[in-house]
Amino acid sequence: MPSGHVQATVNGTVVAESDVYELVEGNVYFPPAALKPEFFRKTDLHTHCGWKGDADYYTIKVGDTELENAAWYYPEPFDKARHIKDYVAFYKNKVDVTAV
Repeated sequence: MPSGHVQATVNGTVVAESDVYELVEGNVYFPPAALKPEFFRKTDLHTHCGWKGDADYYTIKVGDTELENAAWYYPEPFDKARHIKDYVAFYKNKVDVTAV
């Protein structure tokens, strides 16, 4: 598990931050407790990854900005990905994820 403080921001507003996270395929996965729930709404989108399993998605709303399906997580990952169960990652072209 990497160390350091990471933040996910939308238009300068922090939507998630943590000192604990996982790094998978170049994506920072935040633990569920790192999310600020007032910005997140579950969606009906589901996708499949051959080694991680089925992903569910969140839309993020900050002020007037709504980013549809901008974050994903694996509620029931395959064994090889169980360390990211319920951890949330963000599309880099929608949400800024930085180490601070």
